[in-house]
Amino acid sequence: MAVPKRKTSKAKKGMRRGHIKLTQPSLSACPNCGELRKPHMVCPSCGYYDGKQVVKTND
Repeated sequence: MAVPKRKTSKAKKGMRRGHIKLTQPSLSACPNCGELRKPHMVCPSCGYYDGKQVVKTND
């Protein structure tokens, strides 16, 4: 059975895991109200998606 001869250092471990990190969520402006929202999601402020109101809001 293969067994490592030396402990993997924190630097080597960090280099291997360099692509594992948090990313900012992408946001786009709502074409109806202009608020920022996630793409392909219903706008939380006005309730519109694809030019149609799909969720009622309390406005």
